This record gives sequence, C-alpha cells and structure tokens, in this order.
Amino acid sequence: MRCKPVLFRSQLLPSPVTDGQGVHLCIDLTDPASQTLKVSVSWIPEHRQQRWQLPVWTPGSYTVRDPSQHLHSLALTQAGEQRSVRRVSPSKWIADVEPYSPVQLTYQLEARQLTVRTNWLDPQFASLCLSAVAMLVEGQRWSPHTLELVLPTGWQGHVPLPKRDDFYFSSDFDQLVDSPVHAGGFEAIPFVVAGCDHSLVLIGTPPMGWPKTLVEDIEAVCNAAVALMAGPPPAGDCYQLVIQLLDRGYGGLEHDHAQVLQFAWPALAKPGGYHQLLQLVGHEYLHQWNVRRLRPKDYVPYDHGAAVVSDCLWFAEGITSYFDLCLTLLAGRSDRQTLLQDLGNDLSHVLLNPGRSVQSLADSSREAWVRLYKATPAGAQTQISYYKLGTALAFCLDVQLRAVDASLGHVLRDLWRQFGVTGRGYGRSDIQQAISHYSPSLAAMLPTWLDDVDSLPIADCVEALGLMLTPIKADSGWTGLTLTETSSGVEIKQVQSNSPGHRARLIPGDEVVGVRGVRITSLEQWPLLLKGEEQLAILFARRGRLEETQLIREPNATQSMTLEWNPHASAQAKALRDRWFEIL
Repeated sequence: MRCKPVLFRSQLLPSPVTDGQGVHLCIDLTDPASQTLKVSVSWIPEHRQQRWQLPVWTPGSYTVRDPSQHLHSLALTQAGEQRSVRRVSPSKWIADVEPYSPVQLTYQLEARQLTVRTNWLDPQFASLCLSAVAMLVEGQRWSPHTLELVLPTGWQGHVPLPKRDDFYFSSDFDQLVDSPVHAGGFEAIPFVVAGCDHSLVLIGTPPMGWPKTLVEDIEAVCNAAVALMAGPPPAGDCYQLVIQLLDRGYGGLEHDHAQVLQFAWPALAKPGGYHQLLQLVGHEYLHQWNVRRLRPKDYVPYDHGAAVVSDCLWFAEGITSYFDLCLTLLAGRSDRQTLLQDLGNDLSHVLLNPGRSVQSLADSSREAWVRLYKATPAGAQTQISYYKLGTALAFCLDVQLRAVDASLGHVLRDLWRQFGVTGRGYGRSDIQQAISHYSPSLAAMLPTWLDDVDSLPIADCVEALGLMLTPIKADSGWTGLTLTETSSGVEIKQVQSNSPGHRARLIPGDEVVGVRGVRITSLEQWPLLLKGEEQLAILFARRGRLEETQLIREPNATQSMTLEWNPHASAQAKALRDRWFEIL
C-alpha cells in the first residue's frame, strides 16, 4: 500500500529507538494458542523518574474499559538490570531510571476478547486494538513511534501505517494507537475510492460465499460518502477496511485510516442483511470526516487516561447514523422505499421508547460513559440512545433546512471546512452558528431540541414530506414484558413502566414457570400461551420461591410504526420530499 501525505500528520519516517528517537513497540504473536501477547516497549528516558500508562478507553467507544485488567508480568530493565516499578493507579506506573540510557518495558496481555475495541489472538488470526496494548510514555506522546510484529510462520500483518523493512511507522502515539492490527493467513483486496487506493481485509467467509459484487458495492457506498462531503477521503491512499465475519455479533469502530467491522454470517443470509452490512460500511467510512477529524473540542486532543464528558456526541454519531441510512440510496444500492423503511424503524424506536420522556439528547451524550455502553434492562426505561434520538434530530434538521433550500449536508460540509480541515474542535455554539447561516429561527430551536425531553417535531416533519407514520398493532395484546431464554427456562429481561407486566408486579429476573396453568420451557411457547382471554395467570419464581400473579394484556397496543407515503400529500409536500430524497 502506498501512502500519500496524511491530513494533519507528518509522514516523515523515524528511525527505531535504537537510533535514539522516539518509542519502539514490539508485539510477539508467535504463541497464538496461549491467547497471550508478549509486548515490549523501548525508549530512552530523559529524566530520573519515568512514568507511563495504559489508556483506559478507546476513542469511538465512550466508556472506561481499563484494559490493564488483562495485563501481567510487567518488568522494566535498563543496562541489563531490572528496575523497581511502582503502580500508582490501576493503569499507571512509575520507576526511577538513569537518564539517556535505553530502557525496555516488558509485559504480557491476555487477548481473549473478540470485539472491535479489545484484543484477540488464536491459532487462526489476531485482532488487536492498540489503545488496549501500547503504553503512553510520559514525555513521548508526540514523538515518533515504531511498531514491530513478530508473527507465526505463514502469517501476514495488516496495519494502516507506512512500513519500511520490518517496521511500521507513526508520527506520534495517537497515530499508533489509532491503527488496528490484524494478522493471519489472509490477503488484502485492493479497491479504489475517488482515485485513492484502499484495501479490504476479509476475515472469514460466509457458507454461501461473499456476494460477487461485494467490492464494487463497497466502492459505491464509500464514493457516496465522498459525494456527500464534496471532497476526497481524508485518509488518501492509506485506508484499510476490515470485516470480521463471525457466527454472532455486530459492531464497528472508526479510525483515521481504517474501520473494523464485525458481522454475523446468519444475519448476512437474512433479507436485508447485506444491505445492513453496506450501511455499516458507510457509517464507519463517513466517520473519517465526522468524528475522527471533525470532532467535539472536548476530544482535541484525546485524554487517554480518563473519561471526558461531551454534550456533542449526538452530532458525532446521530448525524452519521442518519446519513448511513441515505448512503446506499445515493450509491444506487437501494431505493426510496428502503430508505423510508429504515428511517421508519429508527423513528419508531424513538417514539415508542419511554426513555425519550426522561433523558434529553444532550444528557444522553453526556451520560454515554456510564449509561449507553453499560446499559441494563431496567435502564432502558430511563435512557435513550444518542444514535437513535440523534438520527431523529438530524431528520428534523434536514427537513426544515430543505424548506429554506438548504440541507443538513450543507451544514455538515460547512463545519468540515471550518473545523475538520483545520483540526479544530467544535462546540454546540459552532453547530448553532452553522445552522444559523441558513435559518436563524431553526438555530434558535436547537437548544430546546437538545435539552428538553420529548421536544422533536417528528410528526410535523413527517407530514411536511407528504409521509405518514402508521402504527402496527400487536397481534396478541401488549404485556410490556421482554423475555429471554436461559439454561433453566424463560426469564423476564425487561418490564416497561406503566405496562400490564408492571401492574402485575413482575420484575426483571423473575423466572416464568407457567402460563394459564401450562409449564413454559422455551421462548417460542410464550406467544402461543398469550392467545385467548386477556387475563393471564402467571406462575413465576423469584429468589427461589414460587409466586402467582394475574396479568391483563392490553389489546390494540402499538408495537411499532412504519413510515409510508401519504396518498393525500399536497404538491408542495411532494416537491419537498423529492428535494429531501436528493440527500446532498
């Protein structure tokens, strides 16, 4: 892979630390069956006291994960002698050293968590998130860093960094830990976006095989993001797209020069599954602009050692989530009806979520560190995702901007030119100012939409486009219960507030033993036992004791909503709808 100059970062190739420059990180993967990384970090200290730390979180995933819990056997040596190391916090250490004499820090990390933000190693492949591997050495954050991978025979390394001989090079610590590492017996597949060379790394193959148009479709979706942003991809010729195909799981993580996706092959085989994968590709690719380079000022630069609260995560993720629904249409890989279906699902989620009346969008952003990524079944009643609610706000902004011959795309591009290209962070007032350029009255409404619960004019915006939200009623009556199947039977996972299940005094964790006098042993039996009279006799176990209650289902309860064409839409609404479908 050839790399053109990278936006905001020097691409001068430093020498390894043996030449007296920067920090050298070496990761030994030669015992993959142990699922343990052997790590060494080398540098030349300049002071008698040296500190270092392991980051506590990964940018793009806003919660403290403390990867140091997987670390052991840490030791520091200098001139062949081991130095005494003191741990001063769960993720920070300190040692007394001789200045200007090389030191080597060694440690081992268990790599047994296969997510996009953790580390995994097995005899088939490795997937590493370097913010959960590399130590930040005090005084060396903005120094050059080199990376060396020691691999099993037959393995190849895939890292979105320039390489010379056996070393990968980064201009500083932030660029290093922003570069995911994958290794195994797989090859990289080249593809091109807006004239820039990219690479696709596929880890795993679905039983039915990958679609023949996979690379072509990915190119189209990425080019749609380029069209939206009206400029070439910031990563230039150095971008890596990694898809890990698993039997279960879903997720993605963005990087300056990469994205790492996890997708389940059974989901890929379902109707709409491939479309969902392309949306995920578009979402993480658009993050190249929005989030990675255009990001809240609270994260410029990142604080790797602590949680940092921001009320702008709704813009980082909600705006991106809104446009990922649109990119496949812009790419010619879906149609208008599919966009309405996808957007309708998100609006339905917001409108039927009780949390929207408890938690504002700004609070959802601020509380991400302690709520969204650490959600509990009970918490679903009092919180709402800034992804989903942010998508709804983005929709409302876009519709109302269309009415004044602008669009949300205009606002995003303006913010990119002002704050993304320059590397400056933005705040709420900057977003308001960008909107105010097109509609001062709309900008004035933004604080209300962000700070007040249940304040979005979703119904008005739907109507303005000549569309309508149609409720879908539950077939068997509403209980307000969400169940899950366990090894011992069927258990209540969630009870919605002010629902029949709530009034029946059922709580999460109760085991449902019988319904209507019939033993229940699997989740598939539940809808069958719901049929019949509205009143149900439920036998349940709580803390090992059997109890009985009466639950009265609510008929005609809305279980979801669909976004549909309004056959009575005015000519004005149809014209606005056509402009909205243009996306750009």
